[in-house]
Amino acid sequence: MENGHSISDSGMQENPDMAAWRPAAIELSAVLTGLMLHSLWPLEIPLAAGLAWIAVPLIMGLAFTIIALGCREFARAKTSIRPDRGADALIRTGPFRWSRNPLYLSVGLLIAGIGVWVNSLWVLVTLLPLVPVMSRAVIAREERYLEHKFGQVYVDYKQSVRRWL
Repeated sequence: MENGHSISDSGMQENPDMAAWRPAAIELSAVLTGLMLHSLWPLEIPLAAGLAWIAVPLIMGLAFTIIALGCREFARAKTSIRPDRGADALIRTGPFRWSRNPLYLSVGLLIAGIGVWVNSLWVLVTLLPLVPVMSRAVIAREERYLEHKFGQVYVDYKQSVRRWL
């Protein structure tokens, strides 16, 4: 262990060097910020009240389906879903065929569903800064790690599958 992080004999880090709670904390802070802003200055979503009964179950259902399929692929590959652990396999099946980050994408859908459910434009607006923050603070770090770990196989995957959609 060097500086609290696991280093292999080759000097390459064996994990993405990220606290397990970081992605969830960033995503939760977006939701809480949106809800706080909504409580201070309510901004409703045009047409949300009339369509929420169908939009919320569709959005949330899609999000939970992506999460379930993504978790299934992690289990099949026998690798950790936790962002602070090293990867034992590069997953390119299931929802990872269309997005390199389907689980983070699904959390964005959950946030959108919450925004529609509480009829808050503020919650939806928090998605705008959330995407670049997640891209820089979480995904870029994971991608550097995966490129070091899997080399050209990961580079090829990056070139063939979009980061989000």
